[in-house]
Amino acid sequence: MNWPATERYRLSPAPGGLALVQELLNTAPACRPGPTGLPDLLGDGALGAAQEWADGAVRGWARETGRPDVHLVLTDEDLPKLRCLRDQARRALAAGDRGGAAVRFTSAPVVVGLAGDGTLTVEPEGAGARWLASAVLAEGLLAQTSGVWRRLKICRNPECAAAFYDRSRNNSGVWHSVRGCGNAAHLRACRERRRVQDDIPDKTADSAVAP
Repeated sequence: MNWPATERYRLSPAPGGLALVQELLNTAPACRPGPTGLPDLLGDGALGAAQEWADGAVRGWARETGRPDVHLVLTDEDLPKLRCLRDQARRALAAGDRGGAAVRFTSAPVVVGLAGDGTLTVEPEGAGARWLASAVLAEGLLAQTSGVWRRLKICRNPECAAAFYDRSRNNSGVWHSVRGCGNAAHLRACRERRRVQDDIPDKTADSAVAP
């Protein structure tokens, strides 16, 4: 698979290197139809799944950005660091989407170079989780510079929370799937309105039986 975590949601990837940020976010567990849901690809004891995910994600990043492929070797110590980075990125997107508190990220080194055509390049540095943090933060910075960062969003359904790229003309999307999470949210809201209405005393009926 090109972007294994994002493809679990049947979502199209964000453009360019921003898809790597989306990939990291979509490694999180989620409640889905069925008995098992989607597992945490970076969970404790899931080093094999994490390594398989990293191999696919880095290949996708290299292909989309025109970089050479990088083979990362993750260890058990990398998993909590990646989960922390994932949580920071998730909170940062939520803060931008809903006007919440700012998030202070863990810093990561990058190499800024000058290409032969005179353009500046930003290259990740390090190994394991450190390299992924460097790549994710670098791609986030580039996405902010180009104006597409604000289109990477977290689905408003708390049981889903998939990261999706909003391709709507006015950037107004809030659900990763309007038919799925959107319809479920509207149904819950409708049921809540009915419940509130049922709890309101019927004053007309009371007046009709009054002496």
